[in-house]
Amino acid sequence: MAKTLIVIAGPTAIGKTKLAIQLAQYYKTEIISADSRQFYREMAIGTSKPSIEELNAAKHHFIDSLSITHNYSVGDYEREALSLTDELFTEHDVIVIVGGSGLFINAIINGFDDLPSSSKDVRDKLNNLFDTQGITCLQEKLKELDPAFYKEVDINNPHRLIRALEVYETTGKPFSGFRNKIKKKRTFDIVQIGLNTDRGKLYENINHRVDLMINAGLLNEVDGLKSFRHLNPLNTVGYSELFDYFDGNTTLEEAIEKIKQNTRRFAKRQLTWFNKSGDIKWFQPNELESIIVYLDSLLGDPEHGVRKS
Repeated sequence: MAKTLIVIAGPTAIGKTKLAIQLAQYYKTEIISADSRQFYREMAIGTSKPSIEELNAAKHHFIDSLSITHNYSVGDYEREALSLTDELFTEHDVIVIVGGSGLFINAIINGFDDLPSSSKDVRDKLNNLFDTQGITCLQEKLKELDPAFYKEVDINNPHRLIRALEVYETTGKPFSGFRNKIKKKRTFDIVQIGLNTDRGKLYENINHRVDLMINAGLLNEVDGLKSFRHLNPLNTVGYSELFDYFDGNTTLEEAIEKIKQNTRRFAKRQLTWFNKSGDIKWFQPNELESIIVYLDSLLGDPEHGVRKS
């Protein structure tokens, strides 16, 4: 049986963690996280990490693996995750990778692009633009210069915006034009599963999840991280809006509604990213049996370990 990586992708709040655990149990294997926000130990509630029960139900990797003070890139993840797959494939024929971070999943499937480096002057100029005029200025600039990437990127993440603008400022070409020109060859097979559902149902799930995070103590979590708010991992949905609340710029109700709105927008961008791939087989979140039938048709029954034609 060939070694196979099962990728589970889709928007936030769709049920990827649940499916990953079910498949890990079915194939008696382990899970690699590709959710870049769940890497950080200090960010628990706002990133909807798997619960203790879920972590105990199947072994997870890259959950709580970093501190927010750690400078970590997509290239770092590609290198470490591939090293981990080499290790895990010595014991398992199948590994599950799950997450909504398209850049990180793409790094495992196709390899991270060798992007041109930029000068410190360019980076300092863009950081100064962010400091003096805010994230809206970066968003508008990227929308004008690279509309293709603007439709996919998390526009509330200034680090991603600045990196894309650095590439344009350095080369005169859009960031999107440098991506995935050459796909790297992997030593294992890859099967991609996508989860999606009716847009109204997805948005309902997102709104409900935000309410649960607030009730679970998200305010206290964010309050305790205020002194680290300048760090890139905290420039993200669920944290930025509450920093604004603590600054007195919004009411709590407005901040919560903004989290819901920005999360819905983020989910839409995730779907835009994943829909570009013609290799993803899409299912509804409650179609476990159909997903297993589909995977068994490709991989074979795990009880027999025979790949089907």
